[in-house]
Amino acid sequence: MAQLKAGDRAPAFTLKDQDGREVSLADFKARKLLLYFYPKADTPGCTTQACSVRDAMEELAEAGAVAVGISPDQPARQKKFDDTYGLGFPLLSDPDHAVAQAYGAWGEKSMYGKTYQGIIRSSFLIDETGRILQASYKVKPQDTVPNARRTLG
Repeated sequence: MAQLKAGDRAPAFTLKDQDGREVSLADFKARKLLLYFYPKADTPGCTTQACSVRDAMEELAEAGAVAVGISPDQPARQKKFDDTYGLGFPLLSDPDHAVAQAYGAWGEKSMYGKTYQGIIRSSFLIDETGRILQASYKVKPQDTVPNARRTLG
């Protein structure tokens, strides 16, 4: 799928969180949503990204926003990640990467000369009506929150 841009409708989703509960995009109507995709729980970059979101939760709430992370990890791994770092926001399991594909966050990557398919670290700020306010692809872990902050004003 092509990459999303500001003004596009955010693709709907329903996935299980770290506690096995179903979470849908529709659950966040009337609030802004910082939605980000990360490759694998409890790896250095993903930990940096998740902890920066955790540390900005109060600031996001003041701007009327909440956060959700999505990776291909199973809920049990997401739960361990949440418990280890006290993240306190939904971490959703997308094992078949269908939601990542819908958001343009699944694609070709390369490491050590090998190419493979995987999560393209991405973040999206979605408004109360389900429209994309800001989309960042190949985002650095430490830039997820500053990108959202700029858009939120």
